Amino acid sequence: MSRRALLAGAAATVGLAAAGTPAARAAAPRRVPVTREEHRTVIIGSGFGGGVAALRLAQAGVECLVLERGVWWPTGPGAETFPHATSPDKRMFWLGSTPTVFGIPADPFPHYTGLLEQVPGNGMDMIVAAGVGGGSLVYQGMTLQPAENVFNANLPEQLDYARMDRIHYRRVARMLRIETAPDELIASRTYNPSRIFARDVERAGYPVSKIPMPIDWTFALRELKGEMKPSYTNGDCALGVNNGGKHSVDVTYIAAARATGRVTVATQHNVTDVAMAKNGRWQVSVDRIATDGTVLEKKIITTAALVMAAGTAGTTKLLMRASAKDQIPDMPDGLGTGWGSNGDRIYLWTDFEDDFGAPQGGPVVYGTFDWDDPGTANTVIQASLPPLPNIRSTMIVGYGVSKGRGRFAYDSAKDDAVLQWPKGADDTLYRRINERVTAIAGPRSVLTDTTGAYPSTWHPLGGASMGTVCDLAGRVKGHRGLYVLDGALLPGTAAACNPSMTIAAVAERATDDLIAEDVGAVF
Repeated sequence: MSRRALLAGAAATVGLAAAGTPAARAAAPRRVPVTREEHRTVIIGSGFGGGVAALRLAQAGVECLVLERGVWWPTGPGAETFPHATSPDKRMFWLGSTPTVFGIPADPFPHYTGLLEQVPGNGMDMIVAAGVGGGSLVYQGMTLQPAENVFNANLPEQLDYARMDRIHYRRVARMLRIETAPDELIASRTYNPSRIFARDVERAGYPVSKIPMPIDWTFALRELKGEMKPSYTNGDCALGVNNGGKHSVDVTYIAAARATGRVTVATQHNVTDVAMAKNGRWQVSVDRIATDGTVLEKKIITTAALVMAAGTAGTTKLLMRASAKDQIPDMPDGLGTGWGSNGDRIYLWTDFEDDFGAPQGGPVVYGTFDWDDPGTANTVIQASLPPLPNIRSTMIVGYGVSKGRGRFAYDSAKDDAVLQWPKGADDTLYRRINERVTAIAGPRSVLTDTTGAYPSTWHPLGGASMGTVCDLAGRVKGHRGLYVLDGALLPGTAAACNPSMTIAAVAERATDDLIAEDVGAVF
């Protein structure tokens, strides 16, 4: 083609585009419909806080709409719903939220409304979940109640530990049907790492305990008998348990809430903004999205009662954005402060004395509690690796009480609140955890501190804490009908336990109070 013909063709193309050819019209931005809805109560998020709120409010006669940005993840024997850690695919990540390598995004998969989102911060990243059931879909399942002395030293004593112990922690335990692993399972070949860990804990002079888990362990026993394909017994449960038998929030609280007939769960509804309407009601802006993130519909939902249960990152970011843009005026000064990592520390334990073998049964069987000193109380557990070749390694995880606190800062250029984490803020606790883990692993081991290499947490807490932003029932101070019922409510720590049980128990306590005092009066 000559230069003249090429220029002529280009000019013709431009002219046709200006005239509005079918091709040009097809490339024009697609019109997205905007709809409006009214609801009595809206709950943003379906994890431990949102699930509890939906069930208890529904049982009190309140119609609830639950907005969940992710999808349903149904399970059952032989299911392939969840991705596998050893063969990652698009289901692992939330719309391209994949890890970065040397500052370059590693984004090998088509975008999908997947399980995990990496929320970047300055000094510390958060790993959060998406999907009906929230973090319960991917958490290992430890269901731990704090000791009274640690609870009272790190959480508001006005919560009344005796009441929590007598009523709310027990209610959560019943809902999640927690059990410890049976000895028959622990004695099997693939649970050798669990047995080695328990032996080494005692050898180091620490107490060892079985960890309560929200699991029907008969599923794992059936795997041993060949009645199900491996899921528990080969450690292939780090990204959800395909075989079922795990009592996550979707199959406990959310299922019971829907059974009342008063709860609607709207999946793939991504909340972009919250605001106070001129009439004092609450307004929620939502994108209804396809699984690739395409916006199919924009919704403006108004409600008398708005429950923020989008997780620590989601709730805090939405509220801070609303405050910074004056969409919710006069928010408490403490919003965005009091954030903590729950002291997470994850190690790869390579042992040259004992062969852990492969595959490794999971998810968690044993742990050791160091709870005498409420200031540095911590828990260490052993967790299985996914089904890999034998690399003589397994995982040790620690978490506990840290006094280190970060804060969120609103960035107007990004229209986002970003975590600011001071370097070394958790070091006192880390030294204690490292001392214990080193003693357990013994001299013929190598410990790789993955959290030191990549500062991150799976247990973010705080940002809208009790006492500074909210009262004990999650009411945002000075804002009638606005509530926080998730990890953002806890002041940076879950008192040496992983947070799930305490988040749920605090939400149980809060909804008891809201039903007694706010239902029928506020909404």
